[in-house]
Amino acid sequence: MEVAALIAALALGAVHLFGQRLRFLTLVPRSRWLSLAGGVSVAYVFVHLLPELAEGQATIEGEGKGEGAAAAREPLLGFLEAHVYLVALVGLAVFYGVEKHSLSSRRRNEEQTGQDHTTDSAFWLSIASFAIYNAVIGYLLLRSELEQLSQLVLYTLALGVHFLINDFALSEHHRHAYHRLARWIIAAAVLVGWVVGTITDVPERAVALIIAFIAGGVVLNVLKEELPGERLAQFWPFAGGALAYTVLLQLAS
Repeated sequence: MEVAALIAALALGAVHLFGQRLRFLTLVPRSRWLSLAGGVSVAYVFVHLLPELAEGQATIEGEGKGEGAAAAREPLLGFLEAHVYLVALVGLAVFYGVEKHSLSSRRRNEEQTGQDHTTDSAFWLSIASFAIYNAVIGYLLLRSELEQLSQLVLYTLALGVHFLINDFALSEHHRHAYHRLARWIIAAAVLVGWVVGTITDVPERAVALIIAFIAGGVVLNVLKEELPGERLAQFWPFAGGALAYTVLLQLAS
């Protein structure tokens, strides 16, 4: 299991290191391949992750019945555990905030210096956020639900195309700084998450919250790339990717 998860972590990291070589993905109107990738990522969230959140919610509620005293001592944790979908909303909001900060930083920097990229502070905030995001995804490679090779492959495929989408967004915001430094940081973060997963055992209740946060982030990071009109994204490749990945998930279940 650990070896297969390590291979998956290396593959995900490689997306950040080599994905930018796929120059045909940078076309406007948006490459149909990026729109297809967006459909795959969204299908993964709605067909796999959200049902998994429902199961996690049921697990938490079942365990929580006998832990009322602990919940009373930690009311915030108890509240979050009882509302995993709220945590997904928090994940969406956090990455929306990071995105808006990057856009504002680019705009101000271009007005002041004529350079169309983020400032150093916005750069590090964005890269730190995505490094944590990637580390969590790397950690989740070792979940018991991914012990079956087919499930691990589907997880890696969905997050790999999602990383590809993130790559082009981050490259657009940060320009040369992303290629020179940031892509190496966020690629390494996946491996850091895998290492943490091999030496720690996070309780299932905490894993449910982590998955919820990541689900919110995936939804935001995909839709912010597909919805803006200037992207000229393509609907049918997006729908086709979502449909094809949904069929694969059903066949593997």
